Amino acid sequence: MKQLNKIQTIVFAVGGVLMVIGAGCFAFMWHQQVVCWLFLAGAVMFSLMQSMQTYEGSDFVLRRLKRIQSVANIFFMLSGILMVDTAFMFFRPIFNSAITYVDYLYNKWVVLLLIAAFLEIYTVHRIDSEMKKCKNK
Repeated sequence: MKQLNKIQTIVFAVGGVLMVIGAGCFAFMWHQQVVCWLFLAGAVMFSLMQSMQTYEGSDFVLRRLKRIQSVANIFFMLSGILMVDTAFMFFRPIFNSAITYVDYLYNKWVVLLLIAAFLEIYTVHRIDSEMKKCKNK
């Protein structure tokens, strides 16, 4: 697994912290129109740095886990976009009625965030165990 340099590691960690702060403050309705942008910026930073952490080997399992992690990164970014939409309702004009908008889009960032977090936790633990297996061989 390609390691990140010191600056990339700091950006990765700051992105993760911004995501946690943004999601927590947004959920507790504290300055939602500001913290949604913090979450989105953190999601972009976190996802970009994680995508730079490539796997150069030929192990099928690790390559598959990195692809799953890429899906989680996309869900993190989509979650940020939907969080911004929840705060500002940018996509509201696309829908015919407010009820349709609420049914299909409003506050759906939570679902994507939960899926992304589950995939991220799964892949991080599996990648760690697979890397240990590779070192033992």
